[in-house]
Amino acid sequence: MQSLADESVVVIGAGVGGLSTACYLANRGADVHVIEKNEQLGGRASRLEEDGFRFDMGPSWYLMPDVFERFFAEFDRTPSDYYELTHLDPHYRLFFKDGDQVDITPDLERTKAVFEEYETGAGDALERYLDKSRENYEVGMEHFVYEDRERLRDYVDLDVARQARGLSLLGSMQGHVENYFEHPKLQQIMQYTLVFLGGSPTNTPALYNLMSHVDFNLGVWYPEDGIGGVIDGITELGRELGVTYDTDRPATAIKGREGAFLVETPRGPLRPDLVVSNASYAHTEQELLPAERRGYDADYWESRTYAPSAFLLYLGVEGEVDELAHHTLVLPTDWQGHFDQIFEDPQWPDDPAYYCCVPSETDDTVAPDGHSALFVLVPIAPGLEDTPEIRETYREKILTDIATNTGEELRDRIVFEEQFCVRDFADRYNSYDGTALGLAHTLRQTSLFRPPHRAKGVDGLYFVGGDTTPGIGVPMCLISGELTAEKVLEDHGQSGEQ
Repeated sequence: MQSLADESVVVIGAGVGGLSTACYLANRGADVHVIEKNEQLGGRASRLEEDGFRFDMGPSWYLMPDVFERFFAEFDRTPSDYYELTHLDPHYRLFFKDGDQVDITPDLERTKAVFEEYETGAGDALERYLDKSRENYEVGMEHFVYEDRERLRDYVDLDVARQARGLSLLGSMQGHVENYFEHPKLQQIMQYTLVFLGGSPTNTPALYNLMSHVDFNLGVWYPEDGIGGVIDGITELGRELGVTYDTDRPATAIKGREGAFLVETPRGPLRPDLVVSNASYAHTEQELLPAERRGYDADYWESRTYAPSAFLLYLGVEGEVDELAHHTLVLPTDWQGHFDQIFEDPQWPDDPAYYCCVPSETDDTVAPDGHSALFVLVPIAPGLEDTPEIRETYREKILTDIATNTGEELRDRIVFEEQFCVRDFADRYNSYDGTALGLAHTLRQTSLFRPPHRAKGVDGLYFVGGDTTPGIGVPMCLISGELTAEKVLEDHGQSGEQ
C-alpha cells in the first residue's frame, strides 16, 4: 500500500473537496492540517443558525447516494455511521408561471403518466431517455469521472473509444432533449438540473443527460440535519483519521517549494511539505502565489465562463407553507430569456426562474414550533451590481412572484430574514465575480479542459474542488478529493505498510 507517512500537508479551505482530500491523505498516513478562512467548516456548504432557525446556506440537494457510499466505504464506514437519509416524496414540485403544477415522485409510472398528459408518447420517450441516461451515468462515472483523464492522449486509445461508443458526448442538452420531447415544459423538466451545473440548455454538453438518471432513478434524499449534517459526518471521519482543523484562519500567501512550503496566515506561518488548495482556483493563483509561479494569467480567468451567482433569501415564517414541497422550482413557460440574462446579456432577470427549499417540510428541528424555515434562490449572472437598493427591489419582486405563482403569501409572516448575493459570495468564498459555483460546465470547460489538479507552476501544490475535475456539486467535489489524493500519492507515495 502506498504511504504518505513522512509527509505533512496543509489543505487550504474546508469545502467538500478539501475535507475529502484530507480524509484520503490522512488515511495514507500523512499529517494533515486543514485551515479555513471562515468561522465554520464546509465552504459553500455552510449553515446559518439564528432565532431557532437553521438553514443550509449552499447545497441542499442530496443526490447520487452511491458516491457517498463509495466515499465512506473507502474508510470501512457507511453514511449511516454518521447520518440517516429520508427519501423525499415528491422528489420536487414544479410550478410553471401559466398555472400548471407538476410533482415528480419516486413512482416512475406516475411520472410517465404526467408526461403523457403533455405529449402523446412522452411516457415511453421518458423511459428511453432514462435508459440512455443510465448508460451514460454508469459508463461515464466509471471511465470518465472516477478516472481523471487530464491529457488529450488519454482519450485516443482503443479502450477509451470502446467505452465512449454511444455516449452523448457532443451537442447541447437542448438538442439532446429535443430528440425525445417536443413539449417545452417536458424539456424544462429534463433540464432543470442545469441550474446546479451552472450552465444553460444551449451551452451544456449533452453528456449531462446522465443527471436524469440521478434524479429519476437514484432519487432525491434528505440527510439528517441537512447537508450540514453530511459536512459534520465527513469532518468527524477526518478527525478519526487524525486530521486537524483550524477555522478563522485564512491563507494569505503560499511561498517556498515542495518539501519546504511556507503558508502565511494572520495567526502565523505553517511549514508543510505539500499544499492542497480548496480555495477558489483563481484566488489561489492570483492572490496567494507570486506572479512568476502562476499557471494561468489574469486574461485566462477573465475569458472563462462562470456559473451563475445567486440572490438568496433565508426566511423564517410563521405557520406552514403547504403549497411548497421540500424542493420547489418555479419556472417561466419560456425560460431561455432567464438564461440569456445570465450568459448572453448579464442583468437581473425580468422573469426569473427560481428555487425554494423548505427543509421544515421534512425536518422539524430546523424551525421553532409553529414556524417554517425556507430559502429562495434566484440564479443571476456573476459580477452584477449588488446594492442594498437593488436587493430590496428584487426581494419585493420575488415575494410577489411566489405569491402569484404558488399561492403561498410569505411577506406578512416573515419573522427572520437574511439575504446573500454577489458581494457575499465574493467576500465569504473569494469566488471570482461572486459566482456561486465556479467554472460552468460548458463543452470547452469539461473534463480535460478544466484546470488540472497539479499546479502548473509549483511542484508540490495541488488543487481540489469544483473548478477542477470532475466539477461542480457535492458528489463531484467528494470525487475531486479522491482524484487529488491520487495525484499526491503518485508523486510522493512510498511503497510499504503504514
